[in-house]
Amino acid sequence: MSSTYDATANPTTTTDARTALDELMAWVGVDGLVAALGTPGLLAEIDQHSAAVRDAIAAVGREVDALSLSRYARSIAAAAQRMGRPLPEPSPTGTETQWASADWHLLRLVAVCAIAVDADLV
Repeated sequence: MSSTYDATANPTTTTDARTALDELMAWVGVDGLVAALGTPGLLAEIDQHSAAVRDAIAAVGREVDALSLSRYARSIAAAAQRMGRPLPEPSPTGTETQWASADWHLLRLVAVCAIAVDADLV
């Protein structure tokens, strides 16, 4: 994992939201998606998390866009902290072992990145 992600940022504009998604992509998205592409089971988990993210956003009457995705990611990161499950610190490279044992918070954030990539938001 690389870069940093500010889980306390509260994006209020599409530009802020895209910046937050770019940071999330650099922090966990690239490594997580690369690992998922090489591991069918992990890819299936990311797909399931992506469906859950879309459902959660739709359930509150929002469109799946940069702002809703970045706010959702922020809430997941904050929930992980509150539950005493801090997200990993950025590291120079991700490994398959990390992703094979990743908890749901991290997989949910990678799913946000997958949706953002599919929607051409990052």
